Amino acid sequence: MKDASVATRLDRLPITRMHLMAVLVVGLGIFFDLYEVFLAGTVSTALKDDFQVGADQLKPLLASAFVGAFVGAVVMSRIADRLGRRRAFYLTLAVYSAFSVLAAFSPNVEMLIVCRFLAGLGIGGELPLCDAYLSDLLPARHRGRLIGWAYTVGFCGVPLAGFLALNIVPDTYLGVAGWRWMFVIGGVGAALCWVLRRGLPESPRWLEAMGRHEEADRVVRIFEESAHRNTAAATSPTGPNGPTDPEAEAPATVPEKASLRQLAQPPWRSRSVMLVIFQILQVFGYYGFGTLAPLVLASKGYDIVHSLTFSSLSFVGYPIGSLLSVFVIERVERKTLIMLSAFGMLAFGLGFGYAHNTAMIIAFGFCYTLVSNLFSNAYHVYQGELFPTRLRATGAGGAYSLSRLASAVMPYVLLPLLLNHGANAVFVFIACAMAAVIVDIGLLGPRTTGRSLEELTSPGLATAPGAGVPLDAAAAEH
Repeated sequence: MKDASVATRLDRLPITRMHLMAVLVVGLGIFFDLYEVFLAGTVSTALKDDFQVGADQLKPLLASAFVGAFVGAVVMSRIADRLGRRRAFYLTLAVYSAFSVLAAFSPNVEMLIVCRFLAGLGIGGELPLCDAYLSDLLPARHRGRLIGWAYTVGFCGVPLAGFLALNIVPDTYLGVAGWRWMFVIGGVGAALCWVLRRGLPESPRWLEAMGRHEEADRVVRIFEESAHRNTAAATSPTGPNGPTDPEAEAPATVPEKASLRQLAQPPWRSRSVMLVIFQILQVFGYYGFGTLAPLVLASKGYDIVHSLTFSSLSFVGYPIGSLLSVFVIERVERKTLIMLSAFGMLAFGLGFGYAHNTAMIIAFGFCYTLVSNLFSNAYHVYQGELFPTRLRATGAGGAYSLSRLASAVMPYVLLPLLLNHGANAVFVFIACAMAAVIVDIGLLGPRTTGRSLEELTSPGLATAPGAGVPLDAAAAEH
């Protein structure tokens, strides 16, 4: 009798210290990734004074990291699926860390744009890789909640960037402008995360998909032994403390080469189309607010200190919303949570755009960031559940790369709207984008909550009639 499959063994495990350590270490990487993503918006007002950056230079400056992230998401995701999650992890953080520190020494805005682009190569690969790795590693019944915790750790970096900018950017330290220290902090923090990630195991699901069965078994056994050490109730489905399930025998896995072409063919085409549409549109709602909030407030007549203060207070909603997601993400169907939170972003964004009272600006901004992280955490879990192991990082990363490209285009769309028509027009545009997201997920998105990755990525289910909601129909038939 063969041993139970790696997937079965992983899904039967209780939460162990190794799971929690992986969530924490991955979350710290997300922390500095998001810190960097939101950094340009928080320091943009200071750069306008230091480098005399006008609107023509501000647009490529805001876009540069996103253009790099577009390239990085494609390249790093392919590396993750071909060479392993761990190698890709090392590369993303090393690239981001090095060029973030170099950005601090930029003598002019042109050099800063180049460094931001190169740092973006690492930034772009980080989030889809984190989604793929944690989806591979975590038991199905705990997957959404624990990925939510990882992003809760990560999103603490957003208000940190805001409050650091408020206290550091207006001043100089050791004769160095405050905004330069912001880049140093991000780069050094990412380097520390690189060291911590050396202790993470390779994804056993990826190892099995590559035909490296002994290595996969070795990694799973480490988790099983950790479970036995930490709780007497935890038993492995294999080995001396637990029977093998005869219905969960491991198949003879033959390594299959993954290619982007497979994502455009049945059974994955409808999911790919849904995710591409989603990723292109969601950036206007999610990153549009975080990137432009200080500039929107400046357009309302607030100076740099007040605009950074109000933005920072609004950004507190990011980690709180992420924490809230931990308690609802396994109780509410993932696609439903995405749609409801997208509607919240639509409504609160319009409120923020039209508000002129200080209290209302902060309140709408806080509510916007809170629901936007319910949205973000739900979709990060969701996109890690849509494709099989051999395509997981490529599928999520390929669609995510288009979101980085859309983010690069975003300043060229939203800044002219802001300058020529005011904040109201910006948030009307964002509201339209979020309405389209709701329609896209509602029509094409499958239901995923509580299902194993193997069930979700079974070709028979993915190609079931009515593939917009394929799993419901298929589940009823089985």
